[in-house]
Amino acid sequence: MAAPTTIAAIRPVLLSAPYGAPDNLEVELHLPGGYRTTGLVEVTLEDGTTGLGEGYIAVFAPGVFTALIELLASSLIGQDASDLGARVRDMRRLTEYWSLQGGARHAISAVEIALIDAVAKSRGVPAYRLLGGRTVERIALYGSGGDSLTKAAMQAEIGLLTERGIGLFKIRARRHEAAKAAWVMEEAAKSGIGVAIDMTQNLAEPAQTVGDIIAFLQDLAGRTSRPLAFLEEALGPADTGSYRFLRGQIPTRIAGGETVTTPGELCRRIADGLYDLAQPDATVIGGMLATLEVFAAARHWGCQAVVHAWGSAVGMLANYHAAFAGGGSLAEWPMPPYALRDDLLAEPLGIADGHLTLSDAPGLGVRLTRDIEARYAFRADAVYNCAPGVPRASEWSDPGL
Repeated sequence: MAAPTTIAAIRPVLLSAPYGAPDNLEVELHLPGGYRTTGLVEVTLEDGTTGLGEGYIAVFAPGVFTALIELLASSLIGQDASDLGARVRDMRRLTEYWSLQGGARHAISAVEIALIDAVAKSRGVPAYRLLGGRTVERIALYGSGGDSLTKAAMQAEIGLLTERGIGLFKIRARRHEAAKAAWVMEEAAKSGIGVAIDMTQNLAEPAQTVGDIIAFLQDLAGRTSRPLAFLEEALGPADTGSYRFLRGQIPTRIAGGETVTTPGELCRRIADGLYDLAQPDATVIGGMLATLEVFAAARHWGCQAVVHAWGSAVGMLANYHAAFAGGGSLAEWPMPPYALRDDLLAEPLGIADGHLTLSDAPGLGVRLTRDIEARYAFRADAVYNCAPGVPRASEWSDPGL
């Protein structure tokens, strides 16, 4: 007779929903149709319990995500979901010859997260219990947005952070956008909010150089005396080795790592002194257990681990549960409107005074219904464009503004 935690079924689920707001540069450049896709995995156990996981690759290649999940499912049906280490090894055996790093890791992430959600639900415990237990009671959030093209839209984002009591705002600013960054830093300071900058070089090839970054920071310093909380993704994917040199050239803390697909690689970067803040994402790096490996390395090397959480509610909660188990002190809270960050929640996120708390509800705290699947049916045009054209000018294009 099968155990209650035997895996009975695994299926990929693609959902597409409206994303962002008017005057959002990310939407204009990368999602011109205004919809964004999320790739979920639903695992069903022998006792009927279901669990959800998310793989970030579906944002960019939904068909690849679906094919990968179907491949992985072939080795898992009939196996015990509660033996998480063995199930991850099963999936790695199927993929590591041809995708030791890369897309297959996103799919493994999704399945591992779904297994944890299902097993935790079957045991009636929150997901963090399967990860060793909660080690902190609450985690500070930083608002992640700041890609608006108008001052009014940016002020609305600052207002939302003020309402939530969140004291740190991460904006997107490229090397030609020092005027925008300085304006936001001054406006945010009026509400007691600090600013960090994501330079969005994780898709850039060729990317900017260390010299470009220093010139940007010098330009910024000529416009405002406000300090930056941190600088993220400042170098491109082909030049991560320059991060350590960059850290020696500037006083600003350096963050990165959201695109790294194995814990070993991110742990090596931490040990090599590339980052002040390492940013694992459970939907990318191989799952929640892999994320905890990064937290352990960060503690050992004196680096701060801060989860990247830019997916739907499923990916957000997976990262948050890992952060609570890993002893996180700061986590990303994505700001662009996206229905799948709300409608997949079993209950609203516990955010008060700028901090997140987790409930003791079983599993991750997410659910998928037939109504949600029907309402947000997959759209073939809701695929992230990684080769965008030239954006229109923002209100900060003139340095005199």
